[in-house]
Amino acid sequence: MTLIWIGTIFFGFIPGLIFYLVKKDDAYVMDQAKEALNWSITAAIALVVGGILTVIVIGFLVVLAVWACNLIFCIMGAVACSNGKEFRVPWTLRLVK
Repeated sequence: MTLIWIGTIFFGFIPGLIFYLVKKDDAYVMDQAKEALNWSITAAIALVVGGILTVIVIGFLVVLAVWACNLIFCIMGAVACSNGKEFRVPWTLRLVK
């Protein structure tokens, strides 16, 4: 399910949501779709907070850090999935169970 993680880099929560809704019969795909969806929701919340904080200079740093973490975690997830391993993002909110 490398496609889920690569798609999350470019399209945010949409690939995780599509796979979560469509592939309910495969437990591995479902697990990684939930993880990608949880991470993209967490990243979106952090980007909104960073956008609000752009009133003060620290908001630009928050947005840059979230963008970098998104890129790194999605690449790590894609590599883990291409090897058939489960991937867990360390700082994500587990909203979708």
